[in-house]
Amino acid sequence: MSKLFLDLLGQSQAKELLLSSLIHRKIAPAYLFYGPKGVGRTIGVLRFLEGLLSGIDGNASLRSKLTEHNYTDMVWIEPTCRIKGELVSVSELSHLNVYQRTSIQIRLQQIKQALTFLSEQPLEGPLSIAVIEHSELMSEGASNALLKTLEDPGRSIFILITDTPAKIPTTIRSRCQHVPFVSLDRQTFNKVVDLKIERATSYPPELLELAAGSPGSFIYHIRQWQSLPNKIAERLLKLTMSSLEILNLARDLSETLDHSQQIWLLNWWQWQLWNRHFSIDQQAQLELLRTQLTSYVDARLAWEVALLEIRLTLI
Repeated sequence: MSKLFLDLLGQSQAKELLLSSLIHRKIAPAYLFYGPKGVGRTIGVLRFLEGLLSGIDGNASLRSKLTEHNYTDMVWIEPTCRIKGELVSVSELSHLNVYQRTSIQIRLQQIKQALTFLSEQPLEGPLSIAVIEHSELMSEGASNALLKTLEDPGRSIFILITDTPAKIPTTIRSRCQHVPFVSLDRQTFNKVVDLKIERATSYPPELLELAAGSPGSFIYHIRQWQSLPNKIAERLLKLTMSSLEILNLARDLSETLDHSQQIWLLNWWQWQLWNRHFSIDQQAQLELLRTQLTSYVDARLAWEVALLEIRLTLI
């Protein structure tokens, strides 16, 4: 039995489909890896490409190249946003304490550059590879350009990754081999988590519910929780405080948390309020806050208004 997918826990349907394709050399020109975030889609893509290029026994050197996105004949595309006139990828954005000023998407320019790359003769292997993360975020122009290439991919293979396949145009989905990924059962979930974090790690129980069977999401939630300043989350749940205390909280939220922390804490707060009050008005206010935090509105002012409005719903 091949050990190629040994580190992809669970996901039996996806593994069987991909391994069968490799064994029988029935390779589609395009694949759609879809399912929740953090359940093994990226590992599945990397191991499939390793098997495709080196055989089902795998290759350690090639695995390292693919994992680091250093394989010569592969282009890895992810969404970007524009900051000060420059395109910044979402992975780079996560390391910058900046506010998103334009929409995050995969742009026509990126697809055109990838297609130019794919038109060149492959150097290391028999074909060229394009992997498109968050492929549901392709602009209309990008989708149209990709569609034309999928009709005649030549010596190329395309892999699209998404958690919302319905947002990808039907014309593109119909040209892809679908590879489904699902949320993990509790036993497999625990096994993955045990490999990634220390058993002594403490966290509030609601992080498990927020993860919804996704180990990757759970680990992300734990890291975000641990990065928060002491008691700042607790203060969000005690909004019967005075107006001055609320204004101080808004100041602390905007000045001590970076943008990604603020968005994560907003998601956590939204979950908490819904499970405590089931208020549609509160949820609408928090969605407005989310929009403001990703636009030109001053973050401190946005938090002040949201906190004061939420307090009114609790009186």
